[in-house]
Amino acid sequence: MPDLSDIAGLSALRSHTKGDPRIKIAVLDGPVDLERACFQDANLTRIDPYWAEEFPIDPEDLQAFLDIESTGKSEEEKGEMMEEAIPDENIRASLHLRFHANHIISTICGQPDSPVEGIAPNATIINIPIAYGNDDFINPLNLSRAISTAIEQGVNIIHCAACHPTQSGLAHEFIDKAIRQAQDNNILVVAPGGNDKGECWCVPAVLDNVLTVGAMKDTGEPFKFSNFGGKYASQGILAPGENILGAQPSTDDPIRKKGTSCAAPIVTGVAALLMSLQLEQGMAPDAEAVRAALTNSAIPCDPDETEEPERCLLGKINISGAYESLTGEILCDMEVEKSSEIRIESREASITPSSDIPSSIPVITENIPQSAIIPSNTPNKSTELNSISPNPKINNIVPSNITPSQRSNLVYALGTLGYDFGTEARRDTFKQLMPAVTVDNTQVPANPYDARQMVDYLESNLSEAKSLIWTLNLELTPIYAIKPVGSFGADVYEIMQYMLAGQVLSEDDEDYIERVSIPAILTDETVKLFSGQVIPVIKVNSPRGMYGWKVNTLIESAMQTVSTEYEEAEVTMMRRSLSSFLNRVYYDLLNLGQIARDRALNFAATNAFQAVQTFSEAVAIGMELHSIEVEKSPFCRYGSECWDVKLKFFDPENGLRAKRVFRFTIDVSDRTPVTLGEVRSWAVSH
Repeated sequence: MPDLSDIAGLSALRSHTKGDPRIKIAVLDGPVDLERACFQDANLTRIDPYWAEEFPIDPEDLQAFLDIESTGKSEEEKGEMMEEAIPDENIRASLHLRFHANHIISTICGQPDSPVEGIAPNATIINIPIAYGNDDFINPLNLSRAISTAIEQGVNIIHCAACHPTQSGLAHEFIDKAIRQAQDNNILVVAPGGNDKGECWCVPAVLDNVLTVGAMKDTGEPFKFSNFGGKYASQGILAPGENILGAQPSTDDPIRKKGTSCAAPIVTGVAALLMSLQLEQGMAPDAEAVRAALTNSAIPCDPDETEEPERCLLGKINISGAYESLTGEILCDMEVEKSSEIRIESREASITPSSDIPSSIPVITENIPQSAIIPSNTPNKSTELNSISPNPKINNIVPSNITPSQRSNLVYALGTLGYDFGTEARRDTFKQLMPAVTVDNTQVPANPYDARQMVDYLESNLSEAKSLIWTLNLELTPIYAIKPVGSFGADVYEIMQYMLAGQVLSEDDEDYIERVSIPAILTDETVKLFSGQVIPVIKVNSPRGMYGWKVNTLIESAMQTVSTEYEEAEVTMMRRSLSSFLNRVYYDLLNLGQIARDRALNFAATNAFQAVQTFSEAVAIGMELHSIEVEKSPFCRYGSECWDVKLKFFDPENGLRAKRVFRFTIDVSDRTPVTLGEVRSWAVSH
């Protein structure tokens, strides 16, 4: 997008207004450089956050950052260059934040006849830095503080540049409450949808009634990296997100970038213009009316022209349609009308009036909707506005290498233990050190792949456990490499050796272990297995929460708590229901144990004593398990994260009978989850 005029309908809208100073926009991002030429004479202020402290940046680091950004290399190459030129990760993150804020804010309010002209140069902009460093930026409390500060400033629009990836579509209660408070105060919240390259979501973009923005190419096609799906399909629109011109800190040389964070400020600027028109028409700015005008007028992608039309969300931004929806009038270019009137008046002056000739000639302007911006002939030299931090947790610009969806760093996973050697050399050292075994009176070399032999060897040589790559497996597939750390590392190795010993026993052995639970912390490390598979590393600093069991034993242990209260027939039904519950968690609801809801579900399966209380009540009234649901609990103690595991039961002999829901709450804020309160139950009709 070389010029603003290339966005369909924008020039006509800007001929009516370039923004009203009474319309206030809070930009929650990094800190803006107020000295830049494009911000001179702009109604732009910065409120430094009381919850974060700015730290100085060495001019040499800043210059190195700018030099690398202008190289035109790939994001991966630039990332490597920056790591070498600026070793301090926190300094790099701070520079990304500054760069990001300048680019986004200049798109909104850059002044005319400056290096970057924004969409609404006359609007009032309040920059509220969420933080100055990476760790503080992803802190939910800091984002909620920034939102609250914006509300206190009486803004009309909150442009939230942060993008906290989520799988559940739920936000931390601090953020959720702050967004709802903003919306209750007639504030429009605009947020980028994120660039996780798939059916993924971000907070706050995924929250109810937020105006979510995806990115499209200059050709009008949605970018493959632009997130889609879920609530995005009902509250998101696409805007131009390629070749977007924006400012940089410490220099007046602009740069072109791409990403959903480049598309979002275009929507924010258009929303500000529409609110300015509301003021000029004597009405109060109406956030919901503007949001509805933009979403309802969006132009859907043509399935015959777009490979995956669902990536278009509701559709492409339609400025003319939004204007007409909001005002009831067709959007005309005022400057074109004025020039047409001048030409007509000149023509009328040279014509002798006649009864057969009208004294004036009406100007007819047709409104022709355009589904995409006008393609540019300028070669695509844009680079990706990579992120406000090299950490993918806060990427809302196209990252060079990012996992499909960000998860919590806490892990509570279920599976089986395994081990790997990584290399042939490591395998051969074990083969050399392990004692030979006797098979049919014949002594043969040790086989390191035989888990029984490995268990026996480690029992006498536990220190050798450190030389193995311990894995947690789901259905024989390694999903994590387990790394014991800290002062209890030796205890963790001992527990894993014990669990592995239990796994190699026969299934009818009372010490047989079928499943294990591993509470851990996800690291940024990966390890390559002997097969070539690369898996993430989780660290375990304590054996607390590590359990091993087999389904039947777990069921029998749990049943002992209630068996004396019920008849044998009921106990048999409870045993069957509990077995069904556990097997559904183990097989049908397989998960990595990273996101909060999965940790809650996995702990519910581990803590079968809690579940059996539920089954005992349900079975006593003749019901069987119907479904398992996990959802964010509306009640939780301060500083915790609570999820409700809901078990729904039905009467197999009476389909008209109301179903019964039993709920128990699990706090997953700690490495080892914990159950809160008592089991609650109620009837539902479906």
